[in-house]
Amino acid sequence: MSIDKFVQDGQDPKVIEKIYNKISTMLNHDEVVSYIALQKKPAVTLLPDSIAISNKRIFLCEFTKLGLATNFEIFDWKDIKDIAFKEEIFGSKVTVIPFTGENLSIDYVPKTQARRLYQLIKEVLEDIKSNSSSEPQTQTKSVEEPKTIVTKPAEPVRDLYGEPVKEFIPPKVVETPKFEPHVAKQDHTFAPPVNQTYQSPISTPPPAPVEDEDDEITLKLKKLKNLYDKQLISQSEYENKKAEILSQL
Repeated sequence: MSIDKFVQDGQDPKVIEKIYNKISTMLNHDEVVSYIALQKKPAVTLLPDSIAISNKRIFLCEFTKLGLATNFEIFDWKDIKDIAFKEEIFGSKVTVIPFTGENLSIDYVPKTQARRLYQLIKEVLEDIKSNSSSEPQTQTKSVEEPKTIVTKPAEPVRDLYGEPVKEFIPPKVVETPKFEPHVAKQDHTFAPPVNQTYQSPISTPPPAPVEDEDDEITLKLKKLKNLYDKQLISQSEYENKKAEILSQL
């Protein structure tokens, strides 16, 4: 693979090729390296530290033992909290801030490379943040507070003409006093004629039956029937109102 795109900001091609060859052996089948920043100290640096980024991870590379060994710190993008850099007299100090663990820094990174590295990493972190915020989140059900039930005062029932119906007061039943026939005192010395039966001079009339007055529902039904007989309401209105009154039983 051509390494020309990794040396556009003054990177050393030989060091870039060596670092890229090491990183390429660790890439996934759909992972691509997009940028590599190299350390450049004031003195000659044969094996500089570096930061490489791909579309899935970030690699911090440090050569040890005269280049015979290499230490890698590798993070997935979801494990990176932020990136920061500080420009100094000789280059910049780039710091990778993970969510857990210690911050990792590489100093003496050329200012141009540090700015480009910061820009690319920030873009990736912003994309991850926007994608996570757009994902639907499971909503927890809030505990419903008990509802206060307000009881309205009962409204008076209205008749067909819209007038409130007065409270039904049952009529007082007047009891007819029992008639007790007056029996004349008999003189014990008086002996009635033989074979003569005694007849009461006053006949006792039977008590007149007390008719119960119609109750409220019966009065409504009679009034409704009277309106229907006079053709003041239709049959459907009559049946509907009749069923409504009967439902009050």
